Amino acid sequence: MNKLTDVAVKKSAPRIKAYKMSDGGGMYLEVMPNGSKYWRLKYRFGGKEKRLALGVYPDVGLADARTRRDYARKLLANDADPSEVKKQTKRAAQVAATNSFENIAREFHKARISTWTERHAKYWLLYMERFVFPVIGDRQVDKIEPMELLDIMRDIEKGKTYETRDRLAQSIGAVFKYAMGSGRAKHNPAAALSTVLTKRPTVAHYPCVSAVELPNFLRAVSAYETRGKVSPIAISAFRLLMLTATRTSEVRFAKWKDFDLDAGAWIVPAEQKGRKGKFGKRKDHAVPLCTQAVAILRSLYPVTGQGEYVFPNRNSTGRVISENTALKIIETIGFKGKMTGHGFRSLARSILGDMGYRWEVLEAMLSHAIANETAAAYVRTSYFEERRGIMQQWADYLDKVEAGAEVIPLKAA
Repeated sequence: MNKLTDVAVKKSAPRIKAYKMSDGGGMYLEVMPNGSKYWRLKYRFGGKEKRLALGVYPDVGLADARTRRDYARKLLANDADPSEVKKQTKRAAQVAATNSFENIAREFHKARISTWTERHAKYWLLYMERFVFPVIGDRQVDKIEPMELLDIMRDIEKGKTYETRDRLAQSIGAVFKYAMGSGRAKHNPAAALSTVLTKRPTVAHYPCVSAVELPNFLRAVSAYETRGKVSPIAISAFRLLMLTATRTSEVRFAKWKDFDLDAGAWIVPAEQKGRKGKFGKRKDHAVPLCTQAVAILRSLYPVTGQGEYVFPNRNSTGRVISENTALKIIETIGFKGKMTGHGFRSLARSILGDMGYRWEVLEAMLSHAIANETAAAYVRTSYFEERRGIMQQWADYLDKVEAGAEVIPLKAA
């Protein structure tokens, strides 16, 4: 029979020694000399007297303590030791917390971070925290079902951010594979996501002039330069873009310290804006410079060589030329919609490929990310000296085409 009241429990004051206030059914409140109050249950199991902690007052009130006592006595009636059940429940909760998706994802992130770029590591975790952890972060990894992941992907699709969705699906799958490898999951519910996700819209390729249109395009560029209505910084950047087949951002943010004109080399730093990578850490990209590119840079050095950037913005200190610089020149010479700054990469890749140069050398030249990991490892070698000869041939080809020579691409030896 219950003996205690809420008022009695609240007014119970500490004494010199700890004392007990019985409530019946084996439950009592133990009041400590420091004022702390603990709910206990005294019971017998297997012929031994035992005690079970039911909680601390006032976090656990009288009514809650009685509910816990009644549950414990039901366990006893079914030949179960309440203390052991409590320990098992606590262990299960600890395992569930340790094996939660968020914990394993963070563990995976920590294990891989040394092989990733700083940017990739940052955004990998940022996207997890934004899209995934709020939904399944506290779920035990081996209890997560495919539909839960599909719901996450569908939410991202609503924003038309298909690239983010696909990257996140890969990241989630990697976490499950890691969990499987460490014995904490038996299947990967992300494995079949690609078969049910909405297909990404087709991405339009960058406009690029054809080999037939190239002579007129090059002559238009030279005519525009001759008229003297274009900044030497802008036209030099445009020419370098054309001669090196690098990315627009790599040219825009180029720094003098990264060039060795005597050696005919340009090292694009790994952290340079616009650099792409897929497997492992990004690396510096070595760009061989043809004699024409070196001549352009030597002519420009007296103009911008005292500053940090090769192609600084004339109207704003510390900034570089606009990302639309190349497009403005293309528009001015009458090729709007037919060519872009990025189009030079496609043009060089196509024509040099027709000349018979090996694909792996051309991919290294463009610093492309390769979809297949084995191929990527093969392409990581720079082929620098071989590429130097190819880039010189590319530059000479452009000169000959502009001059009107009928150049028939020959297969490379």
